[in-house]
Amino acid sequence: MSQPKGETDVMTPKTPMLRRLPLLSLGLLVGAAALSATSARAQDATVAFLMPDQASTRYEQRDFPGFKREMEKLCASCTVVYQNANGDAALQQQQFNSVIAQGATVVVLDPVDSSAAASLVQQAQSQDVKVIAYDRPIPDTPANYYVSFDNKGIGQAIAQSLVEHLKATGVPDGAGVLQINGSPTDAAAGLIRDGIHAALQASPYKTLAEFDTPEWAPPQAQQWASGQITRFGADIKGVVAANDGTGGGAIAAFKAAGVNPVPPVTGNDATIAALQLIIAGDQYNTISKPSEIVAAAAANIAFQMISGQTPKAETTLYNTPSQLFVPKVITKENIKAEIFDKNITPVAEVCTGDYAAACQSMGIQ
Repeated sequence: MSQPKGETDVMTPKTPMLRRLPLLSLGLLVGAAALSATSARAQDATVAFLMPDQASTRYEQRDFPGFKREMEKLCASCTVVYQNANGDAALQQQQFNSVIAQGATVVVLDPVDSSAAASLVQQAQSQDVKVIAYDRPIPDTPANYYVSFDNKGIGQAIAQSLVEHLKATGVPDGAGVLQINGSPTDAAAGLIRDGIHAALQASPYKTLAEFDTPEWAPPQAQQWASGQITRFGADIKGVVAANDGTGGGAIAAFKAAGVNPVPPVTGNDATIAALQLIIAGDQYNTISKPSEIVAAAAANIAFQMISGQTPKAETTLYNTPSQLFVPKVITKENIKAEIFDKNITPVAEVCTGDYAAACQSMGIQ
């Protein structure tokens, strides 16, 4: 509300003895009342957090706990509803309908199928429900906001890291690599794929074969990699896998085929299993992207929305106001400094059993 140039008196003609109140003061009272109403609306709000699958352990272990923790700080009395679609787009549609029926005014949605999710956005917005696209974008219909890591940057970073490693270890120009992408229905997987393409096409190495992994399922990646090992054998000098699950599937395929040592394999997510494989020397890299960071950002954006504010955007992606975080590539050389010294993942969760001795030799205690 703009401040008046002068002070205007307000009085009721039928009550001339009524104490006169300056318009400015009245404005402050009205503003305070509106703020109070907004605060009350926020405190009573229901926010939904809908994740796509359980193939990636991060959603249960990192994303939802991080989101819930931040929401509790911002709005202790808000209701947070969590659902996981377990890779089923139809189930996610049912869950979406359910949380709206439960009164959710903001839905944080990591879509199973990015294209199918366009209709969910349209449905929500027709009912004045805000949608925050999370982790995976929704290209066909702009959500109210998008928060994620820079997925194209991730793909380019893991592939470029592998290229530099191959060069440093004397792998000759023209040698071949495999490329294992994520789910073909996941727009974020498409961005990672595009980043990988950019790095590999600018490198001296050739892509022998490429695969889109249905639902990011590690067994699917393993089965495909097994076929390529039979097909190309020792010509495979490295594997660019889009996440730790698909990378782990490729590593399992090489081990099952008796390949030793395993060619360098990339990953993404810094899962406990991947960190153990890096320490053991079976996986070359991963991406440290503590999901709690993005989850907390999504909670802050959701709280602004239920408070009647318009969140500011750092950039725009697919015509959607966006906030993208830049992750860190992790290899055996920096895993101690970037993961354990920063307490991103506790040593006790990684350096167990067969990995304890390797951790100790690396000074990870």
